[in-house]
Amino acid sequence: MTTTVHGLKNCDTCRKATRWLDRFQVPYTFVDYRQDKPSPETLIDWASQAGGFPALVNKSSTTWRQLPDNRKAADSDAEWKLLLREYPQLIKRPVVVTADGKVSQGFSDNGFKQRFGVGA
Repeated sequence: MTTTVHGLKNCDTCRKATRWLDRFQVPYTFVDYRQDKPSPETLIDWASQAGGFPALVNKSSTTWRQLPDNRKAADSDAEWKLLLREYPQLIKRPVVVTADGKVSQGFSDNGFKQRFGVGA
């Protein structure tokens, strides 16, 4: 099973997730989405699995807090896609996609144990 971890190379949470995958010998590919921005179609897929575009956004981030209110009030998929392509660092990290297409966000030891069926 191939796993892709999308995030930022300098993100502590992404580093914790990849260290966990290394420790349990789960093969993965890391994609820094600041350098390789997700396509609009990918964002739509992630949003549909996360429960909508607002669920993809890390609203406690400095980037979010510094956005003008009118950008935070995105009310269409087109506006969300534009915002997340312009500011990929707004996406909660990491986004983990397995070969079956299942998407999850964030990292926790127990969550990864359950997701990958190892280390229990």
